[in-house]
Amino acid sequence: MVDTTTFEERYGFRRDEVTLANWRLDPYGRWSFQNVGELVPSAHVWRGTGAEDAPAAETSALVAERVRLANGEERIADFLARSYADALVVMKGGHFVADWFAPSMDFGNRHITFSISKSITAVVAGALQERGLLDPGAPVVQYVPEAEGSAYGDATVQHVLDMTVAIDIDEAYLDPQSPFGRYRRAMLWNPGGGEEGLREFLCSLRRLPGDHGEIFRYRSPNTDMLGIILERASGLRMADLLREIIWAPLGARGEVTMTVDREGTSRASAGISLTPRDLARFGEMMRQGGTANGTRVVSEAWVSGTLSGGSKAAWDRSDFAPLFPKGRYHNKWYQTGEGSFCGIGIHGQWLYIDPAADVVIVRMSSQPDPIMEGFDRDNLALLGQLARMV
Repeated sequence: MVDTTTFEERYGFRRDEVTLANWRLDPYGRWSFQNVGELVPSAHVWRGTGAEDAPAAETSALVAERVRLANGEERIADFLARSYADALVVMKGGHFVADWFAPSMDFGNRHITFSISKSITAVVAGALQERGLLDPGAPVVQYVPEAEGSAYGDATVQHVLDMTVAIDIDEAYLDPQSPFGRYRRAMLWNPGGGEEGLREFLCSLRRLPGDHGEIFRYRSPNTDMLGIILERASGLRMADLLREIIWAPLGARGEVTMTVDREGTSRASAGISLTPRDLARFGEMMRQGGTANGTRVVSEAWVSGTLSGGSKAAWDRSDFAPLFPKGRYHNKWYQTGEGSFCGIGIHGQWLYIDPAADVVIVRMSSQPDPIMEGFDRDNLALLGQLARMV
């Protein structure tokens, strides 16, 4: 049966109202986060070869369950609706047990992951390390000589992986006139870009006083620099590395894309779009210690080191420490300190993995603000309880 619902009836606005200037603002994210390639130049990474299985059957009963959140008990479905969720997918023991989608998102659609892209990119780094192509202890300038004189001039690749570079930029998401706004113009995410490319911008960043490695500083440019390092180390484009190392072994069923700048430099820190189920498959590979479908994606030693390494002192000195008081950050993955680990993206993106419960959960969202701390706390509560519930 042909769906005759108009665009405006479904989303509450017209398609021609969505522009490069407002695509990350409410309510436009409900559509744009699923269609980033219509607004920002994007590289094709992967297109699945097989049809996706049908959605899990028992999701309605699951989202009718109640969970304890900051302001009391609430039905999961009600919290998903008020927190701007677009999708919730749950795997248990390697099988999909729940698929929930908002009315504005169809099963099988892809969605931007924002900074979960960092965690994905790190797995590529781990695989190249094992192939002898990448040395985490090497200076950044060994791979990117033009970074000499910038904040990266005396940093190592591991500093970049752990976000402990002493770099002078803030994640000022809502200030288009800030250096972060210039960064977004360079990546073509904001109007007015095109004169300066992403690599040029990264190599212009200044250093803060103090040593690298002392403080965890969440700075997205680090992962875009990592993407350039990985391309230089391997001689391959990020899109090709992602295809070969991750999505082919995973047997991803849907399309995967990544935004690029005017020179084709990949937005490794936040530009990957894919289906919620394919993101869950990626999480399941990490839960399984680096294997997928009997194929080794990254070594068990790398996964184990990622989930146990990192500087607790650097984390405790950061402004992120209240999120996970017992946590750490290593190789672009968050350790909660409670046995689970995760990748997190702005506007409410979560990849949550609980090895003890054999559970992987993906939540995708179009929250109106990049950071909403109340929702962060409630999402963590939801994810932890949901992992024990299924």
